[in-house]
Parts: sequence; structure tokens; C-alpha cells
Amino acid sequence: MTSQDAGPAAGPSERARTLLRRLDRGALATLDADGGPYASLVLAATDPAGHPLLLISRLAEHTGNLDRDARAALLLDGTAGLDQPLTGPRLTVSGRAEPVVDPALRGRYLARHPDAAGYADFQDFGLWRIRVERGHMIAGFGAIHRLDAAELLVDPPAALTGAEAGIIAHMNDDHADAIDLYAHVLLGQAGEGWRMTGIDTDGADLRRGGAVARLAFAAPVTDADSARKELVRLVRHARSGGLAD
Repeated sequence: MTSQDAGPAAGPSERARTLLRRLDRGALATLDADGGPYASLVLAATDPAGHPLLLISRLAEHTGNLDRDARAALLLDGTAGLDQPLTGPRLTVSGRAEPVVDPALRGRYLARHPDAAGYADFQDFGLWRIRVERGHMIAGFGAIHRLDAAELLVDPPAALTGAEAGIIAHMNDDHADAIDLYAHVLLGQAGEGWRMTGIDTDGADLRRGGAVARLAFAAPVTDADSARKELVRLVRHARSGGLAD
């Protein structure tokens, strides 16, 4: 599949994983000092397994809440642009949040949100990860699915994780035209200057300004070689007009 949303033939876990990877913002729910609910907008990325990453300030209410009680939920809304939003997909993942100090994950977040580089080094900002324990997916009226962590996450191949930065740099520096082709033909996105911001076993993340898109792979990739073969196949697929291979 080469669209950024898993199609109706896909199972609920695949559709949920696609939504989790594709969307770059969500509503974070935490518990305040009185134990009441508190929701706030956050920018999100994912680690290679699919756990959400957040770059948040210690001055923010939600960070103080997480310091007291690590339980959190993140709502990802995939209904934008629909005439009837309740027919569209949305996913809530819940688990426990933890601060994380990892240069590779920080780099992954900043690739997804390049503007965050302007404040990422401020003393009060830090990277957090929500360790996903379960999910609740609504794919439209009556299409409700409860998912466990194993259905939402992947076991990231170490060879691919280690090669990610090099693959992204190579694609952005040497194959920018291919990335625009993916965006235009396969994902229905407009404009020039799309960039790849992440790659994982299931697909690649693209960004242009404030717009993001998800390029799904036909089959999982496990290392730089299998990623290269799939990206080449997708270029050929796009050049054929997105027709079946």
C-alpha cells in the first residue's frame, strides 16, 4: 500500500499504527494536582518502535502533572478535512510517560519538528516518551477497536535503526526529486520541497513546512538494503502514475 492512510481492507492494528506514525500533534491527557483530567495540545513524534515522543517544558502544566503521576493518554485525530468528522479515524494511546535522554531519539524528534530546534536547548525543555500500554481506535461509526501494545508497536530492526540517519540524509541530499514524486503521485500532496524526516520498518515520514505525510511500505524493511529496494520500487511505482506494479 502506498497511501498515507491504511485503507478499509487493512486490519485495525495496521490502521492504528499508521495513524500513530502519521500525525504530528495530539491532545495529551494528564492528571492534575487534584486528580482531575487536564488536556493540552502537544507536538509528537515516535521512536522506532512506535512509542510517542514529546518535547515539553517543565514550566508547562502537563509536565508537572506527569512528574506527580506518570499516567497519560494521547489522542491523535485523523478526521481533519472531513465533512463528517465522526466518520473518520482517531486513536487514543495510553500508558506511562518518562523523561528520556537519548541523542538519537532527540534527533528523530527534531527531524520531525525542525522548528523545535529553536527552543530544544532551553534549560526547561526535555524529551519524554509515552510507553504505550494500550490503544482505543475508532475508525468511523461503529468501528471501535481496543488494542494492546503488541498490536500498536513494532520490534524495530537494529540494522535499520542504525542506518536511519544515513538513509534520510542520502534521500534528502541526493533524491529530493524522488521524495516530491512520492508526495505528489502516491500521497496526493501539493508543493515542492518535501523532505524525509524518519524511516521505520513500516514506512517513511515526510514533511513540507507545516504539512506532514506518511509513505507506507508494501512489506516491512529491516536494513539499509531492503529500505533502498523499497524506496526504488516506490519511485518506479510513482513514475507509472501509481498504477499497480
